[in-house]
Amino acid sequence: MREPSSPAAAWRSDLQAWYATTARDLPWRRAEFAERYGAWGTLVSEFMLQQTPVNRVIPHLEAWLDRWPTPAAMATATPAEVVHQWANLGYPRRALWLHRAAVEVVAKHGGTVPREVDSLLALSGIGEYTARAVAVFHYGDRHPVVDTNTRRVIARLVDGRAQPDPPAKRDLARMAALLPEEVEDSALFNAAMMELGAMVCTARAPRCGQCPLASSCAWLAAGSPDTGDRRRRQTRYEGSDRQARGAMLRMLREAPQHALPDADLTAAWADAAQRDRAIDSLIADGLVEAADGMLRLPA
Repeated sequence: MREPSSPAAAWRSDLQAWYATTARDLPWRRAEFAERYGAWGTLVSEFMLQQTPVNRVIPHLEAWLDRWPTPAAMATATPAEVVHQWANLGYPRRALWLHRAAVEVVAKHGGTVPREVDSLLALSGIGEYTARAVAVFHYGDRHPVVDTNTRRVIARLVDGRAQPDPPAKRDLARMAALLPEEVEDSALFNAAMMELGAMVCTARAPRCGQCPLASSCAWLAAGSPDTGDRRRRQTRYEGSDRQARGAMLRMLREAPQHALPDADLTAAWADAAQRDRAIDSLIADGLVEAADGMLRLPA
């Protein structure tokens, strides 16, 4: 049964109509992608999209899935192979978590990515967003899916704030209250809210003139005030420990047998203290192993 007509129902309808005509043609949204890779394809794409822009993910995704088209295929890979294939996607611990998740899917779920949110949350590297994204965007279940884009749309549309507050548990409840009752409509609404935040209701330069919800937006009605931004800011990448870590990993990925003498790596970064911190943190994260004066990707 469809929910009764209401102002909220009207703007949900406007948003879904906008999404139907303007949504980007992304690989993981195509029917043939789901048929070929199943829930595993959705899970891999969501891992890659965590903190990495779409345009950097697309060139890597299908190559990854062609190499490891199922959790069982990936479970047989070595951590070194996985980290090497991750290439320059950033935050390489995600590659190890994805590998561990594949092993767990095989051991605990017979090689099939589970449908239940609680079972998905129990897998390595999977948080509230990723678990619900798999359950909604592959399996078609009704759950709230909340990412940075969704939170920003809700902050402006409902709260009249320029930016959302830091992530909180209440975000899921707020999104759940906005979902259409019908399961199919709720999945589409989740996707449309994310798309609106990514393409129109952007953080720095929102395109309010192109927004299908402009007439319902509390922030726009208030004159688009600067209400502050309480989110934690990420440190600059240039010259950071993250850049040093990336440089160390890149050398190991490109080296024969993914291994180099310790001295070769220590000579590659001018700031000795930062270099040592980078190497120590890579070892602590399981991304690099040290033995007999050599540093290598994990076996």
